Amino acid sequence: MVHCPDCETALADESDVEFVEMDATTGFFAASKRFYLVACTECGAAIGSGVAGAKA
Repeated sequence: MVHCPDCETALADESDVEFVEMDATTGFFAASKRFYLVACTECGAAIGSGVAGAKA
């Protein structure tokens, strides 16, 4: 079983984490990909991050 590193809540279902899309338009150029953050729905702690496919 996986647990949140901050609040120790069990992360057993997809509903236990929140996927938040991050704005990729910082700096001079807009990024061609979407960045996202995975957070615990109980305490909001960041669990991980990544890059999704190209923006449409």
